Amino acid sequence: MLENLNLLRAFGGFFFIFWTAFNTALMDVVGSEQQIPLSVVKLWASAFGGEIKSIAAKYSGSQLLQKKYKEYEKDVAIEEIDGLQLVKKLAKNMEEMFHKKSEAVRRLVEAAEDAYLKHEFDADLQYEYFNAVLINERDEEGNYLELGKEFILVPNDHFNNLPVNISLSDVQVPTNMYNKDPAIVNGVYWSESLNKVFVDNFDRDPSLIWQYFGSAKGFFRQYPGIKWEPDENGVIAFDCRNRKWYIQAATSPKDVVILVDVSGSMKGLRLTIAKQTVSSILDTLGDDDFFNIIAYNEELHYVEPCLNGTLVQADRTNKEHFREHLDKLFAKGIGMLDIALNEAFNMLNEFNHTGQGSICSQAIMLITDGAVDTYDTIFAKYNWPDRKVRIFTYLIGREAAFADNLKWMACANKGFFTQISTLADVQENVMEYLHVLSRPKVIDQEHDVVWTEAYIDSTLPQAQKLADDQGLVLMTTVAMPVFSKQNETRSKGILLGVVGTDVPVKELLKAIPKYKLGIHGYAFAITNNGYILTHPELRPLYEEGKKRRKPNYSSVDLSEVEWEDRDDVLRNAMVNRKTGKFSMEVKKTVDKGKRVLVMTNDYYYTDIKGTPFSLGVALSRGHGKYFFRGNVTVEEGLHDLEHPDVSLADEWSYCNTDLHPEHRQMTQLEAIKRYLTGKEPLLQCDKELIQEVLFDAVVSAPIEAYWTSLALNKSENSDKGVEVAFLGTRTGLSRINLFVGPEQLTNQDFLTAEDKENIFNADHFPLWYRRAAEQIPGSFVYSIPFSTETANKSNVVTASTAIQLLDDRKSPVVAAVGIQMKLEFFQRKFWTASRQAINCYLIDNNGFILVSEDYGQTGNFFGEIEGAVMNKLLTMGSFKRITLYDYQAMCRTNKESSDSAHSLLDPYNAFFAAVKWIMTELVLFLVEFNLCSWWHSDLTAKAQRLKQTLEPCDTEYPAFVSERTIKETTGNIACDDCFKSFVIQQIPSSNLFMVVVDNECFCDSVPPITMAPIEIRYNESLKCERLKSQKIRRRPESCHGFHPEENARECGGVPGLSAKPPFVLLPLLLTVFSR
Repeated sequence: MLENLNLLRAFGGFFFIFWTAFNTALMDVVGSEQQIPLSVVKLWASAFGGEIKSIAAKYSGSQLLQKKYKEYEKDVAIEEIDGLQLVKKLAKNMEEMFHKKSEAVRRLVEAAEDAYLKHEFDADLQYEYFNAVLINERDEEGNYLELGKEFILVPNDHFNNLPVNISLSDVQVPTNMYNKDPAIVNGVYWSESLNKVFVDNFDRDPSLIWQYFGSAKGFFRQYPGIKWEPDENGVIAFDCRNRKWYIQAATSPKDVVILVDVSGSMKGLRLTIAKQTVSSILDTLGDDDFFNIIAYNEELHYVEPCLNGTLVQADRTNKEHFREHLDKLFAKGIGMLDIALNEAFNMLNEFNHTGQGSICSQAIMLITDGAVDTYDTIFAKYNWPDRKVRIFTYLIGREAAFADNLKWMACANKGFFTQISTLADVQENVMEYLHVLSRPKVIDQEHDVVWTEAYIDSTLPQAQKLADDQGLVLMTTVAMPVFSKQNETRSKGILLGVVGTDVPVKELLKAIPKYKLGIHGYAFAITNNGYILTHPELRPLYEEGKKRRKPNYSSVDLSEVEWEDRDDVLRNAMVNRKTGKFSMEVKKTVDKGKRVLVMTNDYYYTDIKGTPFSLGVALSRGHGKYFFRGNVTVEEGLHDLEHPDVSLADEWSYCNTDLHPEHRQMTQLEAIKRYLTGKEPLLQCDKELIQEVLFDAVVSAPIEAYWTSLALNKSENSDKGVEVAFLGTRTGLSRINLFVGPEQLTNQDFLTAEDKENIFNADHFPLWYRRAAEQIPGSFVYSIPFSTETANKSNVVTASTAIQLLDDRKSPVVAAVGIQMKLEFFQRKFWTASRQAINCYLIDNNGFILVSEDYGQTGNFFGEIEGAVMNKLLTMGSFKRITLYDYQAMCRTNKESSDSAHSLLDPYNAFFAAVKWIMTELVLFLVEFNLCSWWHSDLTAKAQRLKQTLEPCDTEYPAFVSERTIKETTGNIACDDCFKSFVIQQIPSSNLFMVVVDNECFCDSVPPITMAPIEIRYNESLKCERLKSQKIRRRPESCHGFHPEENARECGGVPGLSAKPPFVLLPLLLTVFSR
């Protein structure tokens, strides 16, 4: 200890003598064109490097830990990881987990169908059920409200401590539906039998979370029961029938052409209702569907002219793009429906022959206020006798003059007719087409299991209550349709609803042994469309702290995060469910995207059977491909796990504590101890991982006593510059030692759950561990943590180094150790005297300033301060620029804001608009149009104004990395009327560089170099190509587009309206004669 103190004093004395000499030498060259003396700078860099390494090594205990692992070198076995076998094993584990979830859903299907089969509809049925909104509500007299009986709710840790009832489900009914409607009451009554299955499923698989039944009648039964709260307007927007899991399970993939009448008769509210109808149809389309929209009068107007004659995938981005174009539609002229129908049939036929699209169901959606003909010659030409294109007709307005023609068109083409009089009618009427498309599947009695893409359903009460504390939860849903099995209704194909259960993505991560993937390795999964299910680079939220969802978060393609694979080799192989290997150089950003690590990754991939997903594993070459096994006794390991400074990665699964309720309160450390001592024989644990944890605990145990001795020695660290020492091992084991009191810590969040990037997570090692692993063994990496705020206000420096088992690249990095010290302490070690005529900087290998005479420059990029010098360093090769891309970015944009479109597309503003319209219709017919337009103007003609919003965009931005082989550089920069000299010298055993710059010559003509991202703007031609381009995707394996036994006579209508018998018979006769 005394020897170390004397060493530090010696460095201090040397610094003072050295700096005096440096200033003297410098004064001789100031004002001349000579370079700053490199030899003097080299001495300074060497002295500072030696002192700071001495401090970092001493307080971290790196040499002691390296020595301890070396002592066990002969007793460990190093293995190269077989990536292919690893990914196959992981896929098998996930397959088993997914199978358990789908079996739970299958049991619900069987129970629901049996219950309905035994039930007889009773129009007068009175049944008091638990309404999720009304439960536990009382009136002014203290009595429970009707449908609001007492419903016991108890916080449950498995459901994130939300108050739930694990014995019963409850029922949510949409605000716009009558909760005592006979159809709903009967459905709620027979579906009560699901309660027993809900509970049984949860007993069989305690890892299950929310289970539910979404009825075709609109109600939603959820287990466990939970209280639903209306929004500030007293409204609950949730309707289970427009959720993706419901639509995907109920129907098969489809190609849809939407025809919108924009003739003069559609002016005013009718056009607004038509736009809302289109928007609601788009809501029902998913990633396996394709569509286009054509507006027509005497001419055809593609809503997106670029997509003339083709269909596009109904992903979120494309649907929003078309919604924006809907605002541009206006009504004029005469409606020529025959031209539009011909175009729609031709487009569907040609698109189908390309082999693109769904290759399953096809439909034309016709939205109009009337049709003067039945257009049977067109249907005879294109659609009869097979009737493979269904026609769905939506009559806009109250008039029924042309209703007969529109209904005939729907009935003659296996479709459905409905009339929409007000905006409030839109959603319920649009949903009817889904039940028609579900008929073939119901008749086939095919209970296809469907899995959704990753999504966040923030409309559910559990999501709303969690959002404030834990952020929104990313999940996938497994769902199956529920059919009527009654023989007398078989041809009608009655869909009863859809059952499902949610699987949080974090549950998938628990099945991945992070310790086998190495420091930079990770696992990821994609859907049949190439969209990410889970990937460490997926960023579904933005504006940290507010936790807002990005609009297109659920359709981020693998090629947008693994963008170095320009030819989509990896993506396409995984979409096609292949098994194999792929390698490429990658540029992985860390530290909030400001730093980059360049490495070569080997990717291994295979499919997850029974699901539409494929799994991939990325292993970095070098130390990332190797794993080692140590061996100690259980007694030794348990003894050293008892140390109070030991913790384990919370998000790693050492033991499965979700299987039994009594285990859920246990930490992973407690679970391991109880498992090893035999106190919890029912615990399922990863024996291999636990054995390695015990080994790491034993090897790293001596460092605790070492740190304690340093802390007890008052003469050491007397100015409390070093605050924390820490270590982490490849098994997620951590040790932390504070050299100051917790309340004295400069960075209170460091190594806590709030500091996600610096702790072991389910998908990554700590930042200080990852960066240390890429440094030369024995050297330290220093950095200033970046703040999430615009200005970097960090006032600490972190130093870390990697511990390797062997002295070659094949050695696994077994641990990393480090310290965190005050920035002021670190800078004080750098400065020793006053300076003249120079600017001195200490920068890291990514170009960020750790020390500057101007404290305000700390944490900034060097190129922003000294643009001319940074530019010269790039030219000379001391640093290199790496171009990076962010395809999940959000950019600020100024756009004209009018509440017209989106306020009208809000179903709850629709009610008020409808009331105004009804009032308007009470006035004289002659002024109907003008008054309606005037009255409605407050909703459609809001003053245009510029509004700054955040919207998805693609950006390009630079990162900078030093060239390791260049240790020192001098240079002169020709400025306007002088030469600017500089010296850059690497600090030994570190990632730091000392830069000394002449401050008497100004290069104002050279602009600063920034790291600001630049939005990639696409011209109209390129935008069009991007819309048209369709990446390889895999269609769902099942398709139920048609069935010969389908009863197409139930095709909708309005009161008093029936289809014309001759016209209904016409396509049937054509079918007969064609045979």
